[in-house]
Amino acid sequence: MQFIYRLFEGWIDPFQPVASRALPSSALAFLRLYVWQCRWPFLLMLVLGGLTAAIEAGIYSFIGTIVDMLDAARPERLFSDHALTLLGMAFVVLVLRTVVAAGTALVEEQTVIPGFNNLIRWQAHRRIMDQSLGFFHDEFAGRISSKVWQSGQAAGEFMVTLLQVVWYILVYAVATMLMLGDLDVRLALLVALWLVAFVIIARIYVPRIREQSKASAHAASGLTGRLVDTYTNIQTVKLFGSRDGESAGMQDQFGIYLGVLKRFTRNLTEVRSLMSLLSGAMMVAISGFALHLWQGGGLTTGDVALTLGLVLRLNLLLGRMLGQLNGLFRLFGTLQDSVELISRPVTVTDAADARPLVVKQGGLAFENVTFHYGKGEGVLENLNFAARPGEKIGIVGPSGAGKSTLATLLLRFHDVEAGRVLIDGQDVREVTQASLRACIGMVAQDTSLLHRSIRDNILYGRPDASEADLVAATTQAHALGFIEELVDMKGRRGFDAQVGERGVKLSGGQRQRIAIARVLLKNAPILILDEATSALDSEVEAVIQENLAPLMVGKTVLAIAHRLSTIAAMDRLLVMDGGRIVEEGNHDALLARGGLYADLWARQSGGFLAEA
Repeated sequence: MQFIYRLFEGWIDPFQPVASRALPSSALAFLRLYVWQCRWPFLLMLVLGGLTAAIEAGIYSFIGTIVDMLDAARPERLFSDHALTLLGMAFVVLVLRTVVAAGTALVEEQTVIPGFNNLIRWQAHRRIMDQSLGFFHDEFAGRISSKVWQSGQAAGEFMVTLLQVVWYILVYAVATMLMLGDLDVRLALLVALWLVAFVIIARIYVPRIREQSKASAHAASGLTGRLVDTYTNIQTVKLFGSRDGESAGMQDQFGIYLGVLKRFTRNLTEVRSLMSLLSGAMMVAISGFALHLWQGGGLTTGDVALTLGLVLRLNLLLGRMLGQLNGLFRLFGTLQDSVELISRPVTVTDAADARPLVVKQGGLAFENVTFHYGKGEGVLENLNFAARPGEKIGIVGPSGAGKSTLATLLLRFHDVEAGRVLIDGQDVREVTQASLRACIGMVAQDTSLLHRSIRDNILYGRPDASEADLVAATTQAHALGFIEELVDMKGRRGFDAQVGERGVKLSGGQRQRIAIARVLLKNAPILILDEATSALDSEVEAVIQENLAPLMVGKTVLAIAHRLSTIAAMDRLLVMDGGRIVEEGNHDALLARGGLYADLWARQSGGFLAEA
């Protein structure tokens, strides 16, 4: 049995490569893309669903046959006269029905749920990971993760419901018409009339329910995104005593969701009521006509039993169909809502002929770079500067001058709107993103750690580093002392201690030192320091600055800072204002010039740059 389980479990590889660079934006085309990748399991499910329906319909014919046997046979000769017929019925019910049911369960439980569902989730995740940084800035993290997860579940449940329930009911309905038509064609016509009326009612309500289901799913994802945002920033909520305000905002979000949901459920109530009236009328009509035929000798007692059994079962199945259609519409709406996010075009991609970046010297150049974040103006305007290999450049200026944007363009988190960014003469748009970022180390002001161990966080940029290298980097970053004292809630110590979501269990200075250790270990030829020591106290900052000095030897460095004292000793300073470089030179030359830099230096308070 274990062999059979493994056989079905290995039928779909959930980690197979992404099927297409461009995902369709409609749920139906999205489904078709993924179902085609797993077509053979679904074809088997289709066959097994049809067999299940045929067997179930056949069982009702057995009831009619048995009733006629009982009506005509002498009790003592029942089994002897009809032994083969009864054994055949027993074989179908005990063996064939069980084999088909087991096969159906194997395909659904061992193949589709673990394989198909997670294939979609995996490929959706890979697609999302290709998106630019701006994509993640525009969406709630909880909303993205929810849609990636629900895309696989909605698609899997939709296909299982379609093939194991809807298909089953359709086959059963056709079998019912054929079997009753064999008794009297007018019985089949009544069943056909029932099905046509069912389809007309469904046709009227399907478009409404589908759109309202989509709107409901969209409102629900917005609500969950708001919940995640509140919980993620719970410290800010409590710090500002804004619980009531948050509750009011959440109540508004709930109100939007409930308004959409109520419109959705009203239509469901209407269609359920109409379907109940229809099924009641048709059961009375078919049963009454069957009794009329029996009275005239047109049907046997067994035929009436068969008719009533088939009709009652059809009523139950059509009622179930209604519930399943409701579920299908919900699933389809949920899937469409997920697909619209997952299928968004990736704005920053590797060129078809992209090659790995080769850094031999580490020279940087921004040539006529213009970038507006898609707004048409502002940020950077026709900016030009070059950094010689190994040069240490400090970048200063008021908030909004475009300093940090330089780092995002160098890392190619965004593409320039005009001009070029070059590393050793290679346009960053013409090399692979992975190789580009492997050659750049960055310590940012807002340090975010993964909710993993200290070791995992430091080794993130260089997973193959030795324990000795790990210890050396943390020592150089002055982080080893506090790391050795760490103990998390599960008793894990030192490098094995977990840091909490975004590193919340550590102080700002501790997180910054972990980030510095990570970049020290990565040892990339180009280094970006974006307010790298802003979270440290002055004493620790001085020590870190002293230890960063040997790290910067032989590297090209861009250091962005508001605290001018941290970059005053750089080889050259670029002063930015309004997206342009307005001054450049070393610290002494810029002070002597008496321009913006000298003004900023004079207006510092406690070593920090005041707002312009």
